[in-house]
Amino acid sequence: MNDKVTLGLMETGVPGLDTLLGGGLGEFSFNLIAGAPGSGKTTLAHQMMFKLASPERRALFFTVLGEPPLKMLRFQQQYSFFDLAKVGPAIRYVNLAENLRQGDFSVVLARIMEEVEAFSPSLVFVDSFRSVVQTARPGEEGIADLQYFIQELGTRMTSWEATTFLIGEYVQAETEANPIMTVADGVIALAQTHERNSVVRKIRVVKMRGQAHLSGSHTFRITADGLRTYPRVLPPAYATYDDVTSDTAPVRLPTGTPDLDAMLHGGLPQGHVALLVGPTGAGKTILGTHFLQEGARRGETGVAVVFEKSTARMHNATMAQLVRDGHVTVVNSRSLDLSIEELLDELNVAIERTGATRVVIDSLSEMGLYLAPEFRVDLRLAVFRMLASLAHRGVSVLVTTGQDDQFMEMSFSRDELSFLVDAVIAMRYVEMQGRLSKVITVVKVRGSAHSTELREYRITDRGLEIEPHAINQGGVMTGSSARRPQNG
Repeated sequence: MNDKVTLGLMETGVPGLDTLLGGGLGEFSFNLIAGAPGSGKTTLAHQMMFKLASPERRALFFTVLGEPPLKMLRFQQQYSFFDLAKVGPAIRYVNLAENLRQGDFSVVLARIMEEVEAFSPSLVFVDSFRSVVQTARPGEEGIADLQYFIQELGTRMTSWEATTFLIGEYVQAETEANPIMTVADGVIALAQTHERNSVVRKIRVVKMRGQAHLSGSHTFRITADGLRTYPRVLPPAYATYDDVTSDTAPVRLPTGTPDLDAMLHGGLPQGHVALLVGPTGAGKTILGTHFLQEGARRGETGVAVVFEKSTARMHNATMAQLVRDGHVTVVNSRSLDLSIEELLDELNVAIERTGATRVVIDSLSEMGLYLAPEFRVDLRLAVFRMLASLAHRGVSVLVTTGQDDQFMEMSFSRDELSFLVDAVIAMRYVEMQGRLSKVITVVKVRGSAHSTELREYRITDRGLEIEPHAINQGGVMTGSSARRPQNG
């Protein structure tokens, strides 16, 4: 016989938040939503309330502000989650400002219980609870009164089987030292950081009793639909080694550039992430465009993640036509305070919606310009999270990255990004017979043989045309390139 109590969980209606909470919001819990002014506390509370409230699960929203609820409602109605039909039968607003002016917590508590008994809510919100705290008398006597009020409110709401939210303007230090913490079952903290003209909003589940919630800070954005959170998580692990067999040859995907497929011994292994690295003008975007074009020819859909480039600039009209025909979806963020989780969320939505099997990210160099400063510090970690998620989906990916125009350097990526990918294709310039030429080589392909030759190529109207034979090592290279070994 199992007498364990199962905790009922409710969906919050906030994308990503249920993941942070460990599955949802606990029924009959006593919660604090804390944060600085403008961090999104009231919007978060309303978004959850309109998701959860119904004639069978009614909500009471107490305001203790000097301004009337009508002003607050005027702004909340701008969000798509707001449903005016719920106000009245499912949601009721009560202003406690007059009761609070009397400075007696017992009067405030009595008014709250009077409204609760009259409306029988399953959800109770108090905004802003910081205003209640500030009316406490100074000294130890006032603190004792406040603690009693909080404990009594929590006990009565729990016995009433109501899920309660106290909303207050607190910074982290205030929250963790506040007597509310001893009563609260859950604490959700909102914050916004400002660095180099960029603002990044963060959400943190400080406490959630009985639930294995995610720790740490996670980014979120306020949109016309309300809050959208971006959990900072990695995808589930791959299958065990028992599921892997050695006699299964990888499926090869044509890249759209036959000469490159020959160097890859048949094409890019399906599900691989390949890094195309080279200086400006080397043809990386052209290879990415042909990769998506080949997928469309074979009945596959693709996603292109671009930053600086408009669709029309990606290999003339080729990419624009793929987009118009529905073969390729473009993810083109113009935000200058982007987080990698936000970009990944938009990318995953596009993949799920279209069933895409091919992805081109062009380019990591430009992506770094759009990330908020704190995410630029460790670009390698950001790229790792993005590529791990794509690898788990099984899509095949081409990622481009630029290199400084140091034509003779044998470097394959900045920030040691080449260790994160399955294949590396290097493109660079060399001096040969009095002219500047382009050469390409396959540096690595995990689990697969490949050409190690250094081959010259040209960019034509048909794309990249790669010479079938390696560069002659017998003195055709001049200048500083002649002093460097050109081993494949």
